Amino acid sequence: MRLGRPGGARRARSGEEAGRAGPRELAARALVLGLLGRVRDGALIVREGGRRHLCGRPSSGEAVPEVVVESPRTWRVVATEGAAGLGRAYVAGWWACATLDELTTLLRVVLRNLDSLERASALGRRLGSFTRRPVGRARRGGAERLEATLPGRLPDDALRLVLGEPPTGSSGVFSTPSASLADAQVEKFERVCRKLGLSAADHVAEVGAGWGGFALHAAARYGCRVSVAIPSPGRAEAATERAKRAGLDDLVTVVHGGPEALEGTFDHVVAIEAADDLGDGGPDAFLDRCSALLAHDGMLALQVVVARERHLRRARDDFLERYAWPRMRPPTLARLLEVFGRRDDLSLVALDDVGQHRAETLRHWRSAIEPHRLELERLGVDPPSRRLLEFSLCYREAGFAERRHTELQCFLAKPGWRPQALSRPAP
Repeated sequence: MRLGRPGGARRARSGEEAGRAGPRELAARALVLGLLGRVRDGALIVREGGRRHLCGRPSSGEAVPEVVVESPRTWRVVATEGAAGLGRAYVAGWWACATLDELTTLLRVVLRNLDSLERASALGRRLGSFTRRPVGRARRGGAERLEATLPGRLPDDALRLVLGEPPTGSSGVFSTPSASLADAQVEKFERVCRKLGLSAADHVAEVGAGWGGFALHAAARYGCRVSVAIPSPGRAEAATERAKRAGLDDLVTVVHGGPEALEGTFDHVVAIEAADDLGDGGPDAFLDRCSALLAHDGMLALQVVVARERHLRRARDDFLERYAWPRMRPPTLARLLEVFGRRDDLSLVALDDVGQHRAETLRHWRSAIEPHRLELERLGVDPPSRRLLEFSLCYREAGFAERRHTELQCFLAKPGWRPQALSRPAP
């Protein structure tokens, strides 16, 4: 999947820009290249004009990605903003990689050696007005531009091209290396259904659903009733139409809104990645809402992204948390377990780590961008928006592959719930 390695004319322009680099760019370039030279876990090549710099030590079995610097402005942004600036410069088209595979590998190397980029950011800020004033103006303009082109705000028709059909905006579970994305999404739903022990007698609530995929799967496969709350009115309408076309409208009820839009009590509640953005109330408030919907012997299935504590302390230098999803602050595992542990209305009965499946899901999603580039353009996805989508998906994939984040399937039970008897061999 090639993104178009710059041709001769483009290289010439890049060389001219490099030649016109002013004192600020030259100082920032020396700073960043010097610190990248200390990379030890992996390597990357930086090419600017006719010059190539090998930074770091190649790791066995890992390709060495090449960064093509198209504008010397890249150096100032990376020097002052670190990893966040790296993403902003990519969206602006100031640097590129030949393929998204190469971009993902590059970002994995960057994340493994993030301390070097953070030192570059700290030292760059100390350059004072010599570097900071021009970048500050660019940062404000860049932030406004990025805010207007968030992946979540892309047209649903464009997102469907990336997510696949039927669209599911959450991580699948790949039972085998050769499993397709559609197979992985079915397996994700099946794991939840099996853990809940669903039957046709159950009435299930799904909250925070993106496209209503779980509700349709559970109703079709197990014959249970499902009431699903979808925050997006357009997606709620689409899910209603899908249920009608599948002949499931007698089992699936779709409402527009969050958990508060559902009334009554349910045998089980399912929240698949609905808690990625827990809002101001945090995990406690979200669990309060889910617990209020559960019968005394019900179970809550929660699929949620968690972050490493060290990563959360670095949030200001993270591209996604500064620009793309500034309100998304996933809890740490320790924080989540602390919340679970002090509740007396819900107890944790099972927990599975599916973080590597999230990385594979993201790989499938970003691999769909290039084959659909022309269709995305027709749907209004301009080059900066496409590059933001590319970088966001590759950055997230790299983060899960490097274990900066992971994803958990958690099952919490109300006090009246009892596990099914263990199967025992006949005497």
